[in-house]
Amino acid sequence: MSQQDLNLWQQIIEDWRAHQSDWTKPGFRAIAVHRFGAWRMQIQPKLLRAPFSLIYRGHYRYIRNVYGIDLPYTVKLGRRVVIEHQGAIVIHGDSQIGDDSIIRQGVTLGNRYLDRPFDAPQLGKRVNVGAGAKILGDVVLGNDVNVGANTVVLSDVPPGQTAVGIPAKILKPHSLKSFAGED
Repeated sequence: MSQQDLNLWQQIIEDWRAHQSDWTKPGFRAIAVHRFGAWRMQIQPKLLRAPFSLIYRGHYRYIRNVYGIDLPYTVKLGRRVVIEHQGAIVIHGDSQIGDDSIIRQGVTLGNRYLDRPFDAPQLGKRVNVGAGAKILGDVVLGNDVNVGANTVVLSDVPPGQTAVGIPAKILKPHSLKSFAGED
């Protein structure tokens, strides 16, 4: 079943389960407000949408100012995304985050150049973003990518790879021979 097949309530229940069924988690609350904000845009005409927009804006600002999670409704957010911890999380409005991804505290998904304000990161499915990581510009992270804590990603990361460092480099796995003392 795709995300489009789920109604707002089903998406929120799924997100609640992904956050260990704890409605008090700031990450769950931020995602629920995001889902509501995206849902309200389907309401036509604008006059009927207006009260829902007021509710969304109030909750969005509360989440941003109290929990430090800036997650605009324009972000293309996959299913079962988990925001693990609160604080200093800034996500560009044109970003995409795939299903089953994890975002931790201090993460920025943003643009890199002032003259290209709409360039934003695209994260595949099951991307694990470590605390303090910065993913900047029009970069694509493939499915099953791991981004280490405090890593600065400035270029694409292929599927299944681990990126670490400033600027990010792909971590090369060691062969089993070197662990066994063989060359």
